[in-house]
Amino acid sequence: MVQTTDIPVMALKEQITENHNEFLESLHHRFLDEERKAALQRFESVGFPTKKDEEYKYTSLKEITEKEYNFFPKESHNITKEQLDQLHLGEENFDWITFVNGKLHKELSKVSIENVEFLSFNYALNDEKHKDVFDKYFNTIAGDKSAFTNLNQAYCKYGFFLKVPKNVVIEKPIHVFYISQNQEENTFYNTRNLLIVEEGAKVEIIESHHNFDSTYVLTNSVTEIFTYPNAKADWHKLQNDNDTSYLIDNTFAKQEKDSLTTVNTFSFGGKLVRNNLDFIQNGSNINSFMNGITIIGKDQLVDHHTAVHHNQPNCESYQNYKGIFDGKSHGVFNGKVFVDKIAQKTNAYQQNNNVLLSEGATIDTKPQLEIFADDVKCSHGCTVGQLNEDALFYLRARGISKKEAQALLLYAFANDAMQNIDIEPLKEKISKLLAEKLEVDIEF
Repeated sequence: MVQTTDIPVMALKEQITENHNEFLESLHHRFLDEERKAALQRFESVGFPTKKDEEYKYTSLKEITEKEYNFFPKESHNITKEQLDQLHLGEENFDWITFVNGKLHKELSKVSIENVEFLSFNYALNDEKHKDVFDKYFNTIAGDKSAFTNLNQAYCKYGFFLKVPKNVVIEKPIHVFYISQNQEENTFYNTRNLLIVEEGAKVEIIESHHNFDSTYVLTNSVTEIFTYPNAKADWHKLQNDNDTSYLIDNTFAKQEKDSLTTVNTFSFGGKLVRNNLDFIQNGSNINSFMNGITIIGKDQLVDHHTAVHHNQPNCESYQNYKGIFDGKSHGVFNGKVFVDKIAQKTNAYQQNNNVLLSEGATIDTKPQLEIFADDVKCSHGCTVGQLNEDALFYLRARGISKKEAQALLLYAFANDAMQNIDIEPLKEKISKLLAEKLEVDIEF
């Protein structure tokens, strides 16, 4: 008996070309049309990456690219307040922005920030007075680096634009929700975020994606962060979606002198998650922080690809990624640090530690350094292993069950990757998610 596999009539690459003219006609603005067409041509010339591409050597996208998707999500929804409340972190003093099926819903948002420019991305594109801002910033660091950034440029519509003026400190963290619901077909979103933090300003963003349907959602997200002198920008990614969700996240951060930028990535859910993170240091005395915690099981895949470009002297970067893998899950970490010949006195730290809880779980890890300066302090390392038997015995000798002892050790293992979170409700939420994933009761 011959087995057959149902292959969609039109795979994603063909759908992209088919839908582009209709997509352009649906937009009200025109000043990006030529750029969109050029981006689509660049994408078509190379197509989606395969495992033959070095950057996707360990990650197959075949499951994603052979499905059919709707490029025009239904706007109607029936999200309830109770459903939204479950997504919140108990952040009564936060601001939040809620996108449902790509559209910003003010009635589901709470925005009290003042003295800043905040617009939905689509509205900003339609606003002629922001054309100069987009000419200056849009796609200048994301560029045409990959098939997914080109694809996003060709189709981006959803997301937000935020500009924090000089010396403005936004005291409240801003939680941005991207929700998909009431979609009868697989749905494709290209979200785009642009954050500009001017000199002496400060802001903290929390980003999370949620699919409420049993149909598949593919989100191709691009975020560009510009941090100016003496400014601070923190971006926390809370990835805890369901098993019918795919996320390709591309985040680019460009920093000027004396600035601090942090991107924390907490990956607990989603069928396939790929995080591409690129830091560009464009001045002296810059600090860049990247932390990640991944806890997955079943047949989930989470792939972290990071790059830090040390282009100026007297700068620091810190990467600390922890992974816990169960079932037949697969983790990937590829971290790169580039130190230019003029970037003397660079201090770069990179560490990736992983625990495999089952024989079917796998991790491919590859930390890399490319150093062209001679007066630097750079270190990198990775570990892959199982729990320490002596530590387990120590806990069990004190009356703790094997399951609880394992969970406590794993909690302690992952915990140090979230020590620089200064938002207490977020830190508590991550701790609770850790405890839930590890199936242990921990007092907070």
